Amino acid sequence: MMALRIAPLLGFKSFSLLGSATSQSLLSNSVPIRMRPSMRPVEMKAKGPTRTESPKIRNRRIRKKFDGSASRPRLSVFCSDRQLYAMLVDDHNKKCLFYGSTLQRSMRLDPPCTKIEAAKRVGEELVQVCKELDINEISSYDRNGFACGEKMQAFEIAIYEHGFLPR
Repeated sequence: MMALRIAPLLGFKSFSLLGSATSQSLLSNSVPIRMRPSMRPVEMKAKGPTRTESPKIRNRRIRKKFDGSASRPRLSVFCSDRQLYAMLVDDHNKKCLFYGSTLQRSMRLDPPCTKIEAAKRVGEELVQVCKELDINEISSYDRNGFACGEKMQAFEIAIYEHGFLPR
Protein backbone atom coordinates (compact mmCIF):
# COMPACT_ATOMS: atom_id res chain seq x y z
CA MET A 1 0.00 0.00 0.00
CA MET A 2 2.89 2.36 0.79
CA ALA A 3 4.41 1.79 -2.64
CA LEU A 4 1.18 2.89 -4.28
CA ARG A 5 1.20 6.15 -2.36
CA ILE A 6 4.76 6.98 -3.39
CA ALA A 7 4.24 6.02 -7.04
CA PRO A 8 2.38 9.20 -8.10
CA LEU A 9 5.09 11.33 -6.58
CA LEU A 10 7.65 9.76 -8.85
CA GLY A 11 5.36 9.31 -11.85
CA PHE A 12 5.75 11.17 -15.14
CA LYS A 13 3.03 13.19 -16.73
CA SER A 14 1.71 12.22 -20.13
CA PHE A 15 -0.18 14.87 -22.05
CA SER A 16 -3.14 14.21 -24.25
CA LEU A 17 -5.20 16.47 -26.45
CA LEU A 18 -7.95 16.87 -23.85
CA GLY A 19 -5.71 17.56 -20.81
CA SER A 20 -3.02 15.99 -18.69
CA ALA A 21 -3.12 12.83 -16.63
CA THR A 22 -0.52 10.89 -14.66
CA SER A 23 0.87 7.73 -16.17
CA GLN A 24 -0.60 5.75 -13.24
CA SER A 25 -4.17 6.67 -14.08
CA LEU A 26 -3.71 5.58 -17.70
CA LEU A 27 -2.98 2.00 -16.70
CA SER A 28 -6.06 -0.20 -16.80
CA ASN A 29 -5.36 -2.33 -13.70
CA SER A 30 -4.30 0.46 -11.33
CA VAL A 31 -6.36 2.02 -8.60
CA PRO A 32 -6.70 5.80 -8.81
CA ILE A 33 -4.88 7.52 -5.98
CA ARG A 34 -5.67 10.95 -4.66
CA MET A 35 -2.65 13.14 -4.05
CA ARG A 36 -2.63 15.32 -0.99
CA PRO A 37 -1.93 18.98 -1.59
CA SER A 38 0.80 18.93 1.07
CA MET A 39 2.75 16.16 -0.72
CA ARG A 40 5.32 17.48 -3.14
CA PRO A 41 7.27 15.60 -5.78
CA VAL A 42 10.67 14.36 -4.65
CA GLU A 43 13.61 16.27 -6.09
CA MET A 44 17.03 14.72 -6.04
CA LYS A 45 20.05 16.92 -6.46
CA ALA A 46 23.60 15.71 -6.77
CA LYS A 47 26.09 17.64 -4.66
CA GLY A 48 29.75 17.77 -5.45
CA PRO A 49 32.18 16.42 -2.92
CA THR A 50 32.77 19.07 -0.27
CA ARG A 51 36.10 18.50 1.40
CA THR A 52 37.37 20.75 4.11
CA GLU A 53 40.88 19.96 5.10
CA SER A 54 41.75 20.19 8.77
CA PRO A 55 44.76 22.28 9.80
CA LYS A 56 46.49 19.25 11.36
CA ILE A 57 46.36 17.26 8.11
CA ARG A 58 47.58 20.26 6.11
CA ASN A 59 50.44 20.76 8.58
CA ARG A 60 51.55 17.12 8.33
CA ARG A 61 51.68 17.38 4.55
CA ILE A 62 53.66 20.62 4.61
CA ARG A 63 56.17 19.42 7.24
CA LYS A 64 57.33 16.67 4.90
CA LYS A 65 58.78 19.34 2.62
CA PHE A 66 60.75 21.35 5.21
CA ASP A 67 63.61 20.41 7.51
CA GLY A 68 65.33 22.63 10.00
CA SER A 69 69.03 22.52 10.78
CA ALA A 70 71.15 24.19 13.46
CA SER A 71 72.11 27.05 11.13
CA ARG A 72 68.66 27.33 9.50
CA PRO A 73 66.02 26.14 12.00
CA ARG A 74 62.29 25.77 11.38
CA LEU A 75 60.10 28.34 13.13
CA SER A 76 56.94 26.66 14.39
CA VAL A 77 54.17 28.89 15.76
CA PHE A 78 50.88 27.79 17.29
CA CYS A 79 48.23 30.31 18.19
CA SER A 80 45.26 29.18 20.27
CA ASP A 81 42.27 31.33 21.16
CA ARG A 82 44.08 32.62 24.24
CA GLN A 83 47.86 32.19 23.83
CA LEU A 84 50.70 32.10 21.29
CA TYR A 85 53.53 29.54 21.37
CA ALA A 86 56.71 29.75 19.24
CA MET A 87 59.58 27.30 18.79
CA LEU A 88 62.81 27.24 16.81
CA VAL A 89 63.37 23.59 15.90
CA ASP A 90 66.48 21.81 14.65
CA ASP A 91 64.95 18.78 12.92
CA HIS A 92 68.27 17.09 12.11
CA ASN A 93 69.35 16.86 15.76
CA LYS A 94 65.76 16.80 17.07
CA LYS A 95 66.32 19.74 19.40
CA CYS A 96 64.33 22.80 20.34
CA LEU A 97 66.63 25.84 20.12
CA PHE A 98 64.10 28.34 21.50
CA TYR A 99 60.70 28.16 23.13
CA GLY A 100 58.61 31.17 23.99
CA SER A 101 54.95 31.74 24.76
CA THR A 102 52.65 34.45 26.02
CA LEU A 103 52.20 32.38 29.20
CA GLN A 104 55.74 33.00 30.41
CA ARG A 105 56.01 35.45 33.28
CA SER A 106 58.91 37.31 31.68
CA MET A 107 56.64 38.14 28.72
CA ARG A 108 53.50 39.01 30.69
CA LEU A 109 54.50 40.70 33.95
CA ASP A 110 57.37 43.02 33.14
CA PRO A 111 55.36 45.45 32.88
CA PRO A 112 51.82 43.98 32.68
CA CYS A 113 50.48 43.93 29.14
CA THR A 114 47.83 42.51 26.83
CA LYS A 115 48.18 39.23 24.97
CA ILE A 116 48.91 41.02 21.70
CA GLU A 117 51.76 42.99 23.28
CA ALA A 118 53.02 39.76 24.87
CA ALA A 119 53.02 38.09 21.42
CA LYS A 120 55.15 40.95 20.13
CA ARG A 121 57.53 40.46 23.08
CA VAL A 122 57.83 36.76 22.20
CA GLY A 123 58.90 37.79 18.70
CA GLU A 124 61.47 40.23 20.06
CA GLU A 125 62.82 37.58 22.44
CA LEU A 126 63.10 35.16 19.49
CA VAL A 127 65.16 37.71 17.56
CA GLN A 128 67.54 38.18 20.54
CA VAL A 129 68.06 34.41 20.85
CA CYS A 130 68.72 34.14 17.11
CA LYS A 131 71.40 36.83 17.38
CA GLU A 132 73.03 34.96 20.27
CA LEU A 133 72.99 31.65 18.35
CA ASP A 134 74.25 33.36 15.16
CA ILE A 135 71.15 32.40 13.15
CA ASN A 136 70.59 34.68 10.15
CA GLU A 137 67.67 32.95 8.46
CA ILE A 138 65.04 30.31 9.06
CA SER A 139 64.33 27.40 6.75
CA SER A 140 60.54 27.63 6.96
CA TYR A 141 57.83 29.46 8.83
CA ASP A 142 55.33 26.88 10.09
CA ARG A 143 52.01 28.31 11.33
CA ASN A 144 50.65 24.78 11.87
CA GLY A 145 47.98 25.30 9.22
CA PHE A 146 46.20 28.13 10.99
CA ALA A 147 45.34 31.55 9.63
CA CYS A 148 46.77 34.79 10.97
CA GLY A 149 45.09 36.50 13.89
CA GLU A 150 45.99 39.63 15.83
CA LYS A 151 48.50 37.85 18.08
CA MET A 152 50.10 36.11 15.11
CA GLN A 153 50.39 39.41 13.21
CA ALA A 154 52.02 41.16 16.19
CA PHE A 155 54.49 38.27 16.44
CA GLU A 156 55.23 38.39 12.69
CA ILE A 157 55.86 42.15 12.72
CA ALA A 158 58.55 41.75 15.37
CA ILE A 159 60.25 39.02 13.33
CA TYR A 160 59.86 40.87 10.04
CA GLU A 161 61.74 43.87 11.41
CA HIS A 162 64.75 41.59 11.91
CA GLY A 163 64.47 40.21 8.36
CA PHE A 164 63.34 36.62 8.98
CA LEU A 165 60.05 36.81 7.11
CA PRO A 166 59.69 38.12 3.55
CA ARG A 167 56.76 40.44 2.99
